[in-house]
Amino acid sequence: MKSRSPGTATSAVEVANISRHGIWLLTRDRELFLSQDDFPWFKNAPVGKVLQVEEPSPGHFHWPALDFDLTDEIIEHPERFPLRAK
Repeated sequence: MKSRSPGTATSAVEVANISRHGIWLLTRDRELFLSQDDFPWFKNAPVGKVLQVEEPSPGHFHWPALDFDLTDEIIEHPERFPLRAK
C-alpha cells in the first residue's frame, strides 16, 4: 500500500493575536506586526473580519470582508508609505 503525497497548505497566513497595540500575522516564514498607530483602520473592525485574512500571492495580504490589501513591505516599513486611508 502506498501513501498519498501530502496536500498543499490550506492556510499560508493567520492572525496569531489581536490586542489594543495591534495585530500579529503568522506567515509561512515569519511573524509580522501591524501596529494600531500605523494601521488605524483595523482598530474598529470586527474581530471576525480581521481574522479572515488571505495571502493570494507571497507577501500580499488581503482581508476580503474589510476590502483591505497590504504587502509585507508596507507592514515592515510603514514609514515608506506615508499616505493613510481616512
